[in-house]
Amino acid sequence: MITAALRIGILGTANIARAFVSGVRPSSTVTVTAVASRDATRAEGFAREVGIARSFESYEALLADREIDAVYIPLPNSMHAEWSVRAAEAGKHVLCEKPLSATATEARTMFEAARKHGVCLVEAYPYRAQQQTLKLRELLEAGAVGRVQMIQASFGFTISNHPNIRLNPALAGGALMDAGSYPVSLVRMVAKERPSRVTAVAHWTDTGVDRTLVATIEFASGLLAQVSCSFATAVHRQALIAGSEGVLQTTFFNHPSPATPPLLHLRRGKGWDSTTETIEVTATNGFLAETEAFERLVRQGPVYWTGASPEESIDIMLTLEAILHSARTGKPVDIEATAAD
Repeated sequence: MITAALRIGILGTANIARAFVSGVRPSSTVTVTAVASRDATRAEGFAREVGIARSFESYEALLADREIDAVYIPLPNSMHAEWSVRAAEAGKHVLCEKPLSATATEARTMFEAARKHGVCLVEAYPYRAQQQTLKLRELLEAGAVGRVQMIQASFGFTISNHPNIRLNPALAGGALMDAGSYPVSLVRMVAKERPSRVTAVAHWTDTGVDRTLVATIEFASGLLAQVSCSFATAVHRQALIAGSEGVLQTTFFNHPSPATPPLLHLRRGKGWDSTTETIEVTATNGFLAETEAFERLVRQGPVYWTGASPEESIDIMLTLEAILHSARTGKPVDIEATAAD
């Protein structure tokens, strides 16, 4: 039975879990009550550091606890599917970090487990809960730029070559599966349809994962998109959406700040003489906004969820898989419109 606040347990003690706890702390509808690690000392230290009441020495022990309603999964990409399924089997709702899984097949298995056990499973993209993104969607729905013809979206930053799970192929690492999942998800959100074909090129690390990647995404409707991602550039995150009657630009931040305010730049009209309107919206912590939307999903239904739907998450995984295959083979890859879900 769900109590006044949705009680969330965390599987893992990654750095992102610390940020998650800090972001969610002000909420009156969600509370982080427990954390689990495969090392009891690590779990206890993490709980003490971030002010969580309880810790568990195994993921299984946390999932067995009846005083936990849902779990947040910030584990390496290759572990998302196993522990999302096991959480669903334990009757826990699941907020799983992006990308949802390592493959589309895994994603389908995860959603099937959630349906079978009557729980909610969603993919975590904090930017989707931001007012910046909600306003973007509102403007597009209202036809502010006419019919969308082209999207360009990019996210990159620099990481060093020292041991990092993002560079580990066994953990489904690489720039695309990390930074690249954001622009791919944004493109899918705007397009509202499954891509039909992708073409990609990449530069690779010594470990065999992509360091920098650029892809073209085609849709049956005629929409074209370009996405890029990198572990070797100065930090940047931006998207341009060009329509028949105007252009929208967004930074689609997870966590806007005074240094990076959530702005939308809207230019209405086709000509060089059209003017640009800058729209600033309210900023909030993305973990807080996302997790409170997750709570509303659990208690009130899908209409209250601002993030990716199961259909979108499966399409995102199909697209990520196809892009990687294209980058490795140097050939375009088709995505079947009727692929079984």
